[in-house]
Amino acid sequence: MTAWLSAIGIALSLPLGLLLAIIRWRRVAVLDGVLAGFVSLIRATPFVTLVLFIFFVLPSLGIELKPIPAAIVALTINTMAFSSEIWRSALDSFPRDQREAAEACGMSEFQALRRVIFPQIWRSSLGPLVSEATILLKCTPAIAVIGVVEITRAASRIGAETYEPLPPFLLATVLYTALIAVLVRGQRYVERRVANRYGYVAP
Repeated sequence: MTAWLSAIGIALSLPLGLLLAIIRWRRVAVLDGVLAGFVSLIRATPFVTLVLFIFFVLPSLGIELKPIPAAIVALTINTMAFSSEIWRSALDSFPRDQREAAEACGMSEFQALRRVIFPQIWRSSLGPLVSEATILLKCTPAIAVIGVVEITRAASRIGAETYEPLPPFLLATVLYTALIAVLVRGQRYVERRVANRYGYVAP
């Protein structure tokens, strides 16, 4: 459950974060200010508070979600806000001369973004994005407050039943470490592939 929810949260939040970053980067009227406020609010909200808000408050507004969909929405929104700042930082630091060269070659903004900008910024953003993904993974214990049984809640239940909390929580620690190790190994594998293909990893 922990791995599945984390994978879905990562798969949804990273592209959505990129979309938010592009809108803010292009200074889209009205939307820029609204999204800046939204991102700031989400980043300032404790994750467990966000989970409780989505699960208990939204039904009063006519939006009722079961525990697992509510957990996915909370994980996605939280990580989307943080990842959008990572993407936006990479976009803001992208060399202007390369953008101008792409425009001089007749590329549209979308073509320049797809062919020139994105292939470079994802490499420079890879490390911070993987770090954010590991934070998402470590946020999953908070979804236990709405009844989702993930690693920590399962360990707690087993410890309560056996009156020996140490073994299940040690195993929980090992499982979290293994999941995070998979993400980090994946990052290093991609970085090596990029280095072998291009001769460097973009700063």
